[in-house]
Amino acid sequence: MNATTLRARFAEVRATGKRAKDAAESLGLSEGEAIAAHAGKHESPLKAVVLRGPWLELLQALGDCGPVMALTRNETTVHEKTGVYENLSGTGPMGLALGKDIDLRLFFMHWHAGFAVTEAASQPGAPANLSLQFFDAHGRAVHKVFCRDATDRAAFEALAQRFTNPSQSVTFTPRTSAPSPKADSAIDADGLLSAWEAMQDTHEFFGLLKKFDVERQQSFRVAEGRFTRQASAQVARQLLQEASFDGAPIMVFVGSPGCIQIHSGPVTRIEPLELLGVRWLNVLDTGFNLHLREDAIANAWVVEKPTSDGVVTSVELFDATGELMAMFFGERKPGQPEREDW
Repeated sequence: MNATTLRARFAEVRATGKRAKDAAESLGLSEGEAIAAHAGKHESPLKAVVLRGPWLELLQALGDCGPVMALTRNETTVHEKTGVYENLSGTGPMGLALGKDIDLRLFFMHWHAGFAVTEAASQPGAPANLSLQFFDAHGRAVHKVFCRDATDRAAFEALAQRFTNPSQSVTFTPRTSAPSPKADSAIDADGLLSAWEAMQDTHEFFGLLKKFDVERQQSFRVAEGRFTRQASAQVARQLLQEASFDGAPIMVFVGSPGCIQIHSGPVTRIEPLELLGVRWLNVLDTGFNLHLREDAIANAWVVEKPTSDGVVTSVELFDATGELMAMFFGERKPGQPEREDW
């Protein structure tokens, strides 16, 4: 379909209440393709302007905008944090945001395109919704930033204008299937388990997977009974409800291809919801929202990683495709042992 038809159909689907990602996919498009079709001059209620990098510099400039909402999602889980972008740094394609509320691990090699997006509000007379949206080469959202009531809208609009590159065109490529992991029997199990036991920091785990050419859940199967054990799909609901009841601070990690977003602190309002046959597990707290498709949990693991501070335990959820949905830890800082209440 041509761009004019696409924009009209996208607006029709959005008007039914579908999120942008779901609306795009209902039209056979990636979300990035749908947003890119709204660049340039037209009369659609949604308008997009192409942004330029450096992406780290752009995110650093967000600090002048005051509180905003940061959103990172994957296919099944959405993580939303409201706060100020602070303490951003980076080296090459890697970056960090270590603010009080906005805590991110950034992988800029997957940031293919960015857009400043303006969408007319659903309520007459309300200001338009403003956001910055970033996508990978296949049109999957890697990170988004939204204006909120407390945001300095003038500063937000000025930032978008500063990083505008309207002459640039953006194209996306179809996703390809990930290569199949080698058979469990081909893994050097003894070497993997020895390296696992020798870990001094949880961040060593990614390198360990790469060294032994092992997929994440595959490593859990190899280590089952020693460092890992399978859990019920109800484990996320149970741990969130117990953390809420006990007031125990936790950490909630949700990742996209280009960003891992982290909540650290208590969770209070846990709201399971079934809507149109989909079971959502929600955290609806001031400053932190989590929306996790509980019905999509195919596998759940309890994972122990040795560190110089003692064993650190996570609960990790995976969907049927093997994608990591979310990870949960007890709140801790480097140099601290794991919390006993976790």
